[in-house]
Amino acid sequence: MLNDKILQELHDFVETNREIRIYDIHKEEPFLDEKIYSSELEEFIEQHQSASFSERLFQHIDATGQTDDFIYKKAGIDRKHFSKIRSIPEYKPSKRTVVALCLSLELSEQETEDLLSAAGFSLSGNDRFDLVIQFCFEKKIYDIDDVNQALYSLKLKPL
Repeated sequence: MLNDKILQELHDFVETNREIRIYDIHKEEPFLDEKIYSSELEEFIEQHQSASFSERLFQHIDATGQTDDFIYKKAGIDRKHFSKIRSIPEYKPSKRTVVALCLSLELSEQETEDLLSAAGFSLSGNDRFDLVIQFCFEKKIYDIDDVNQALYSLKLKPL
């Protein structure tokens, strides 16, 4: 259970690190030049594509020495959902699922950012949920129940 001091630090952290970003939706972005050939695109993708989410996830699980079922149970994920992650290489779980897995693996902030990125997500400085998660990783709060308590204290949906 999180004490009042940690909860106050969380509230202060969220308020001081919140960024407001404004985008011009009327600004036209340039399209790719039609001279780019598909072979160049394929070559670029081949050279720059990194490991998939599931590859990275299972590397982290192997590095912990824990079993798959220990990790997914600790993350609060059911066996069927975890099986989908394992058996479908291109499967992309929700951001909340990835965060829960990062917590269960007790990853560092950088490892968490990398795994989220592999799934197509990031933690932003203008979203209260993301700020709570960043705070928890910074304070090394990995227990899902404690993280959910922190989220609930700000009236946010738990993991």
